[in-house]
Amino acid sequence: MARISTPPTSAPKTTGLLSAAVVVAALGYFVDIYDLILFSIVRVPSLKDLGITAAADVTNLGTHLISMQMGGMLLGGILWGVLGDKRGRLSVLFGSILLYSLANIANGFVQTIDQYAWLRLIAGIGLAGELGAGITLVAETLPKEKRGYGTMIVATVGVSGAMLAYWVGEVLGWRNAYFVGGGLGLALLVLRVSVFESGMFEQAKQQGVARGDFFSLFTNGPRLLKYIKCLLIGVPLWFVVGILITLAPEFGRALGIQGEVTAGLAVFWCYFGLVFGDFASGTISQLLRSRNRALQLFLVLCGLLIAVYLFGIRGASPTVFYAVCFVLGISVGFWALFVTVAAEQFGTNLRATVATTAPNFARGSVVGLVPLFNGIAAAMAGPSGTPNLIGSGAVVGVLSLLVAFWAVSTLPESYGKDLDYLEVS
Repeated sequence: MARISTPPTSAPKTTGLLSAAVVVAALGYFVDIYDLILFSIVRVPSLKDLGITAAADVTNLGTHLISMQMGGMLLGGILWGVLGDKRGRLSVLFGSILLYSLANIANGFVQTIDQYAWLRLIAGIGLAGELGAGITLVAETLPKEKRGYGTMIVATVGVSGAMLAYWVGEVLGWRNAYFVGGGLGLALLVLRVSVFESGMFEQAKQQGVARGDFFSLFTNGPRLLKYIKCLLIGVPLWFVVGILITLAPEFGRALGIQGEVTAGLAVFWCYFGLVFGDFASGTISQLLRSRNRALQLFLVLCGLLIAVYLFGIRGASPTVFYAVCFVLGISVGFWALFVTVAAEQFGTNLRATVATTAPNFARGSVVGLVPLFNGIAAAMAGPSGTPNLIGSGAVVGVLSLLVAFWAVSTLPESYGKDLDYLEVS
């Protein structure tokens, strides 16, 4: 794979960790996570309010709606990624925020399941752009020695949006929670005036090399394999969030938890853990001077905590269950580190495409994980015909962790890598 080194960009790199780019990317990710995880929090009350009362229907329609949202993220990942390299990081950062904000405001008015599903699809498309564009912008504007800390700040601030979503959903109700999320996004757009485009991107525009060519990822064997590896690293996180945490009430019943388990509290505690995990993973990658070793450490921890969740708390109290959700959240707190690695693996003319599609394809893996999980659960059902959620969770969890560990172990180390180059073959 050939590269072209580019001359120094005309705009100097920002040296401060709390630059406008970092602050806006962090606040944008905060609103992104609020809106992204809100459905998992309000799934049960919103469906019941729309007339869905049977527990099985709440589960089945809930997984359908989250699949629609994640399917939108698959489409949006490609759309925003290509636009990020063709039109610029800022265009995507704020265009995606506008789309998901309007979709979530509309979501507060839904009256039917079909309306709900299509709006989750549109919101998913919008939610697909913010993180990749924000991480790319931060990575390209901070010195290479500091960019790990910059993306750590983005993640740590961002994932705390889930806790606000839980509080708003509990206090104001599910419809108002969607209105608040949309309003926060629209308010964030006023900060656009304080952020400047990446100097590396501006320089790449002058090089005469194709930018944002998504299909070029598939025309070069080594590049394609590297891209697939980047995608696989994030799958375990969305197995945990999309299945173990979103279906916490169902797992609580399967585990015989001695009291009611709610998805809202499970999400709250998991994302509270993610705040600490993202801070820790970013810091550890800087201290070890290695992204790969930090990711390996967290994947091992994730495997241990999945085992505890599925096999170590049977018959426990809800308090113990939520405590495990919190520590499980810490163990998957490598999300921004994963996106940073994806951004660092590719040249400036493909960086936004990869940094945006990789996390959204990882999020969108829920579309495949859900039927796989349901199919294995049904195949492992006991004599009563009850799906075996525990056994299926173990199988899917092991598979996702194995492929992720293989991927990160075979990727080139990217800590301290100079990002000022182009992909040309």
